[in-house]
Amino acid sequence: MNLSRAVYHYESQKQDEVVIEKLQDMADKRPTEGFWKMYHRIRREGHQWNHKRLHRIYKTLKMNIRRKAKRRLPARVLHPLEKVSELNVSWSMDFMSDALTTGRKFRVLNIVDDFNREVLAIEIDTSLPAQRVVRVLEQVVAWRGKPKKIRVDNGPEFISTALMLWCESNGIELRHIQPGRPMQNAYVERFNGSFRRDVLDAYLIDEIRQVRSLADEWMEDYNNHRPHDALSGRSPIDLTVGLWEIRSEFPTNPQA
Repeated sequence: MNLSRAVYHYESQKQDEVVIEKLQDMADKRPTEGFWKMYHRIRREGHQWNHKRLHRIYKTLKMNIRRKAKRRLPARVLHPLEKVSELNVSWSMDFMSDALTTGRKFRVLNIVDDFNREVLAIEIDTSLPAQRVVRVLEQVVAWRGKPKKIRVDNGPEFISTALMLWCESNGIELRHIQPGRPMQNAYVERFNGSFRRDVLDAYLIDEIRQVRSLADEWMEDYNNHRPHDALSGRSPIDLTVGLWEIRSEFPTNPQA
């Protein structure tokens, strides 16, 4: 191969164990710092290892993992909670998280009508991406009709392009609350508390289908029979039926 014997039998005399130990120790103490900060710290301590050697070992240890940058949110305008007097004027959506007895985590998407506190959908699965949220909304709109606006927080599914485009194409205003202010989405947050207390915290659940069965049974009772303090002891359906009866009795009265 036209190689001298000295080159063919060459073995590196560098001992990388000390460098590896140093890099790992710095990564444990300061996990958010990248290569160049580590390099300058090492040089300040008096070590003469050059950046090429350090970077080779740094990559070998797989420390060069790409970091996820936090998505910057536009400024959110404070929209106070309004007392709604009609169905489908305003809906609220929010996510919940829990785990099965096996340790497997799952998520819950809740959609509530702000007027009568009626729960329109409880979607449960191990993953609920933005496309799934849009599909659930389409299913609800098919039997319920479109709302004028939907109030949500700033979760990744709710700031996604898919949801924004769907709302825009359907003429629905998507209102985001201010970050760190869950009280601005109080209607669905209050519902989340009831659902967690009555279902998620009340049972030990082994499978997703058990959660769905419990949620369907609980939702039927919540909408049709359970008295609500905010509705003067009536259920959401009772309030809706009562409103229809009043309007049928006074069809020409604009205040009815």
